[in-house]
Amino acid sequence: MKAFFSRIFGGTNKKEKDVVNLVGDVLQTIIDLSKMDLSFDVVREEDFVRVELYGEDEELLTSKEGQLLDSYQLYLKRVVQHQFSEEKITLLVDCCGFRENANQSLIDLAEKLKSIAVSKGRPVYFRALPPRDRKVVHQYLAEDGRVKSRSIGDGLYKKIKIFPVKNENQPVKEVTSAPPQ
Repeated sequence: MKAFFSRIFGGTNKKEKDVVNLVGDVLQTIIDLSKMDLSFDVVREEDFVRVELYGEDEELLTSKEGQLLDSYQLYLKRVVQHQFSEEKITLLVDCCGFRENANQSLIDLAEKLKSIAVSKGRPVYFRALPPRDRKVVHQYLAEDGRVKSRSIGDGLYKKIKIFPVKNENQPVKEVTSAPPQ
């Protein structure tokens, strides 16, 4: 185990080992230790590293809303940040298009809530989401000038408030109050 951690955190040959080899070595060690039947491909594109997992145990990675897949991604991201602290590298770990399908379902729900907010002229709320999912929703909603979105709440999981943008061409309704009697 000591050799495993020294390979991840204590390497003196950072320059010789590139990100793809590092991610591949660490991921292979994790898969071997967990005795999972998985294989993977690691591809680097400029400042982006994509890991695609496949094999007999794919279902374990994607069950429970992809929590194990998220864990792999977080761990690998921390290893890469530690070894290559001077570079900004984005890491994406996926299995069978799970992330793309999850993002599409978030976008579909955001579209439905956006249409409700626009048609009723009132804010609507999206359920509490982790940061990665909130980013997908906010980026999608930012493309439509009729609505705005804002994260609301404390902690890691926050709700998203979707509200219509006030149209400047519409006359402002004046509110008059009767004098107290």
